[in-house]
Amino acid sequence: MHSATLTNWFHTPLGADMMAREQAVLDSILADIFGFHALQVGLPDFPFLRASRMSHHMVLAEISPAQLIALPQEMPIASQSIDLVVLAHVLEFAESPHAILREVERILVPEGRVIITGFNPWSLWGLRQSLDLRRDHHPWDGQFISLPRVKDWLNLLNLEVNAGRLWGYGLPLQSPAWRTRFEFLEKMGDRWWGVAGGVYMLEAVKRVAGMRLVQRLSLKQAAAFRMPGLTVPHRSSSFHRDPP
Repeated sequence: MHSATLTNWFHTPLGADMMAREQAVLDSILADIFGFHALQVGLPDFPFLRASRMSHHMVLAEISPAQLIALPQEMPIASQSIDLVVLAHVLEFAESPHAILREVERILVPEGRVIITGFNPWSLWGLRQSLDLRRDHHPWDGQFISLPRVKDWLNLLNLEVNAGRLWGYGLPLQSPAWRTRFEFLEKMGDRWWGVAGGVYMLEAVKRVAGMRLVQRLSLKQAAAFRMPGLTVPHRSSSFHRDPP
């Protein structure tokens, strides 16, 4: 990945406008995902996890100011220990995007979630990239990955897509004045050509065969279902082993 130069691009007028839209989408989604441990991979200068209610946030990247300096395809994180992973524009700038997804699947707990954002090749942004013959600067030097391909990769890893969103239907122009003139494309695109947004978001859940989440029973509910020979302790009780 080339996070430093991509970070610089996100501070340009066009990049900052796209980042503001992306952060708003992530804020609305992450506020409703619960757990304990959330991990952001890449772009450490941007607080993608700011709306998450999880108690522990970490950032992993190849550069500082990340808390974990490591390769995303070789994360120094225990298996099945993370409840949420955010991959914001990581896959399209990685040499082995599928290897990164395999690592994500490894570290996620069952029913854990991954949020992926990426530039869409089937959009005006993808057209802009195809017209740039040199492709020597961000983000046009990335390998934009189509939605169907990402979904196929996720499906192979038992990561089930359960939500998605696209935005950025306007022309990818640096001039704010010109972007304002073509703002009508945002409304038209969302209604008439929904798959052609410049940036997409996918949310997927790690499914494990034979596992199903169940609600914890209250003491009253447990008492109603208790079996002969079993007792339900009072709240003030502590568990102890009977003497032989």
